[in-house]
Amino acid sequence: MKYQTVIGLEVHLQLNTKTKAFCGCSTDFGKAPNSNVCPVCLGFPGTLPVYNRQALNFAIKLALAFNCQIQEHTKFDRKNYFYPDLPKAYQISQYDLPLSRNGYLDIFVNSSPKRIGITRVHLEEDAGKLIHEAGISLVDFNRTGIPLLEIVSEPDLNSPQEAFDYLTSLKSIIEYLDVSDCDMEKGSLRCDANISLRPEGAQELGVKTELKNMNSFKGVKDALTFEVERQTQLLDTGEPMIQETRLWDVERGITVAMRTKEGAKDYRYFPDPDLTVFNIDSSMVNRIKTDLPELPQEKMQRLVKEYGLTEYDAKILVNSKNDAKFAEDCLQAYPGKDKKEMVNWLIGPLLSEANLRKSKLHELKLDKNELISLIGFVQRQEISHLAAKSVLNQMIDTGKTAKNLIQEGNLQQISDTKDLTSVIETVIQENSKSVNDFKAGKTNALMYLVGQVMKKSSGKANPKVVSELIKGRLS
Repeated sequence: MKYQTVIGLEVHLQLNTKTKAFCGCSTDFGKAPNSNVCPVCLGFPGTLPVYNRQALNFAIKLALAFNCQIQEHTKFDRKNYFYPDLPKAYQISQYDLPLSRNGYLDIFVNSSPKRIGITRVHLEEDAGKLIHEAGISLVDFNRTGIPLLEIVSEPDLNSPQEAFDYLTSLKSIIEYLDVSDCDMEKGSLRCDANISLRPEGAQELGVKTELKNMNSFKGVKDALTFEVERQTQLLDTGEPMIQETRLWDVERGITVAMRTKEGAKDYRYFPDPDLTVFNIDSSMVNRIKTDLPELPQEKMQRLVKEYGLTEYDAKILVNSKNDAKFAEDCLQAYPGKDKKEMVNWLIGPLLSEANLRKSKLHELKLDKNELISLIGFVQRQEISHLAAKSVLNQMIDTGKTAKNLIQEGNLQQISDTKDLTSVIETVIQENSKSVNDFKAGKTNALMYLVGQVMKKSSGKANPKVVSELIKGRLS
């Protein structure tokens, strides 16, 4: 039997406010354990929470960016559960009156847009962090009370790849908004996934599994891929499916059972008596909406219109806010209306260098004018494209100019026919079989002969000129 995969994602996002959600404690990461705490975030009796206005502004900003409807009235609830890193034995969260509902995010599936519904974006506070070492468990409450947003998608995702693309697009928008650093290593962005399988054509959802402990988008994709295979095998063999929470074991590449899945009734939600209902004024929402920056999809469409980029190229360049700024600075500075050569370098050699260094384009610290200078040497056929990529690597490593590196490496391309003729004659004399193959119509033989000339010239010969000279000589 064939099955349809159904996935919904819950993204937890720490907001980059200076202080916590309900108290004045610092949110600085990396401080000594249990140093950023006070009686409020530790839940001492008699303390009262006061909500962080900046966190509310950031939350509305993000909800609007995801096309959500902002609720006129919203409140906080107590979500009760008992973990060592939750000092109050409940989390201040939102239940039936969340900040926002009914949003969406568009992704591309096989080059076609697909709309993924966002059920809600709601406010809550983070829990502490458990540290397991040397056979003991320690708890650090510094993270307790940091403002957190939960972004809950509809079960509209139908493959691990779609989940990966959704998370990538979501993170890109968040970075454009400057409301979080999205650093998964610090725990600023975390994701839980709900996955179930159902027979193709069926309307009723299958028994779902919640996946946790995934610390990268690749981890989410890998865990979901494993879970599709596991659940398929269970369904095929008729074994019972259990609604449960499972952890992703990255070392073994499998999910392992953690506990049976809780439902809303298990958390015993009730309105937090220490926090009033919030009335969100429409003028406040409109002001925040007016201040929204240009988001990735809008920037992509503008780059296509203003610079003649393809949607494919523009989509790559706008994925990161700072990379998009660097790319547009380069496009603006590049002479002429046709920007294709600059785009090819940005998404080709430059992106390759960034990936090798596990960095972003803008982190290469490459001056846009020096990049334009390097491209000019190639276009004037003063150096080969292969040599230019080597120069680019050295420019990034040393900070030297393209001109100096070309001179130091004696990389100027040989295009003068007089200088090339003797090398070509030598190659022709030494490769009679390839010469005869070319005369017999085997075009690959020409490429071999050009390669031999390049080898004898230490890569300095202009391959286009060499090709034309060889064809002229042999015809």
